[in-house]
Amino acid sequence: MTPSSPTALPGTAVVPLQYAVPGTGGVGPAEAVGAIERVLLNGFDPEAAPARSAVPVPAGELLMMPAADGSYAGVKIAGVAPVNPARGLPRITGSYLLLDGPTLQPLALLDGAALTALRTPAVTAAALRRLAVPEARHLVLFGSGPQAYGHLDALLAVRPLSRLTVVARHAGRAEALAAYGRGLGLAAAVGGPEAVAEADLVVCCTTARTPLFDGTLVPAHAAVAAVGSHEPDAREVDGALVGRAELYVEARSVAAREAGDLLLAGVTGRQLWNLAELVRGDALVPAGRPRFFKSVGMAWEDLAVAAEVYRQAQAQA
Repeated sequence: MTPSSPTALPGTAVVPLQYAVPGTGGVGPAEAVGAIERVLLNGFDPEAAPARSAVPVPAGELLMMPAADGSYAGVKIAGVAPVNPARGLPRITGSYLLLDGPTLQPLALLDGAALTALRTPAVTAAALRRLAVPEARHLVLFGSGPQAYGHLDALLAVRPLSRLTVVARHAGRAEALAAYGRGLGLAAAVGGPEAVAEADLVVCCTTARTPLFDGTLVPAHAAVAAVGSHEPDAREVDGALVGRAELYVEARSVAAREAGDLLLAGVTGRQLWNLAELVRGDALVPAGRPRFFKSVGMAWEDLAVAAEVYRQAQAQA
C-alpha cells in the first residue's frame, strides 16, 4: 500500500511513506507502534498537546493539527471529504510538514493520508496490546476501508491473532478484507454485528454516526476500540457498552470535546484513563468487565510517526 509522493517544497525532502515489506527497512505497523509508545514512555503529556482546528468547507472539513516535542515539530493539514469514496477517491487527504524542533526549519513533506492510515492503527494497537487478555485470538473488525486494513496489520504486529470476522456494509469489500486476512494465515469470514458475542477484540473504524452493535453482547473479557469519529454527535458504540466498561482515551481534555461515543452515553464523573497512563502501567486494567478505548486522533501521534519515518529515511540515505 504505497501512496503517491507529494512534490517537495523548497528546502524540504520528500519522504515516501509506505507499509514496510520485510527487508525494505521502511516504517511499518510495528515501528509505528514503537514510535507512539516511546514518546509516552519518555514523559510526553497528551493532556498538554495543542488542540486540533476544524473548519467546515463545502466539500467537508479541513483540519489543522500542529505539534512539537523536543527535536521535531510539525503540522498536518488534512481534508475530510465524505463524498470522495463514491468517486473512487480517499476520504482523507492532506500533507504533513515536518520541521526541525529547535529552528523550525522544514525537513520533510509527507503524504498526510498515508500518515493517518499508519498512525491511527498504531495508537489502537498500543492500547489494545495492554487491554486485551493474554489469550485473545478473535478479532471482530467493523469497516472495510484503509483503516480496517491498517488496524488488522497493526494488531497482528502486537497480538497473536488466529481468527477474524469482518462486519461491513459493502459485501464485496468485506469479503476482500476477509480474503486479505486469510492471506495472512487467519481463519477469516464475513459476519454480522452479533459476532461481537464471540469476540476477544472488537475494533470499529467506520463512518457510522449511530451504534454498530448491541453492547450487552460483548463478553466481559473483551477489549473494544472505536476510532471512526472525532465529533461529539457521532458514535460507533452504545451506552450499554460504555456503562459496563472501564474507559480509556488518548487525553481526557480532548475526549471531553470530541469523543461522541462517551459524550452521547452521558459519561460524567467516571474515571477516564489516558493513553500515557496505560502505556506507562499506571492505569487500572480490570478483569471481569470490558475495556473500551476511544480514539479521536491527536497531532502528537502524527508527529511521533512522521519523525520516525524521517529518521529511518535519513539512516538509509
